[in-house]
Amino acid sequence: MFSRLMPREGNFFELFNAHGDRIIEASRSLAAMMADFSQAETHAQRIDGAERAADKITHEAITLLHKTFITPFDRDQIHQLITRMDDILDLMQDVAETIVLYDIRKVSPEARQLAEICQMCCDRVKAAVALLNNLRQSEAILKTCAEIDRLESDADRVMRSAMSKLFRDEADLKQLIKLRSIYELLELITDRCEDVANVIEGIVLENS
Repeated sequence: MFSRLMPREGNFFELFNAHGDRIIEASRSLAAMMADFSQAETHAQRIDGAERAADKITHEAITLLHKTFITPFDRDQIHQLITRMDDILDLMQDVAETIVLYDIRKVSPEARQLAEICQMCCDRVKAAVALLNNLRQSEAILKTCAEIDRLESDADRVMRSAMSKLFRDEADLKQLIKLRSIYELLELITDRCEDVANVIEGIVLENS
């Protein structure tokens, strides 16, 4: 009886895409911040705004999940996907807040490179999510996920090189601690993008 009163399908794909738009927005602001610290607080505010908007989308998706009788794919996968996407934005917000809190005025080329890789990962997260409403495009989806995996490996290599250079060349302990925190957070963003890719791969393989 109750199942007849519940929506059979919800607009999950619209919510995934809306959340992906916020990820793109934040990643572009983050890359811009790392390239030019003169507008750091402005970019931090934009990232914070994107994160708060994404939180509302996440809450809406989870609420819809509890109200929907038939979902486009497994409920647990829907929950994992939207929460893993939210993790990406949380980390970008952490980077922005750390930069402002530590009053960082400049970073290394490696940090800027990591931010660029983060943006490329986020672009592909959005692209993969946008394809999910048609699982007949499984080849394209899996290819995009593979690109995210490759970019995460690139970030690992940049991170190792950056850390080695940092501990070898940086004499200022405070600057070393600040930069290490930034490196670690940026690399974690690519890890969370890879987590999203793994969830999407699972959805495709189980449903195509």
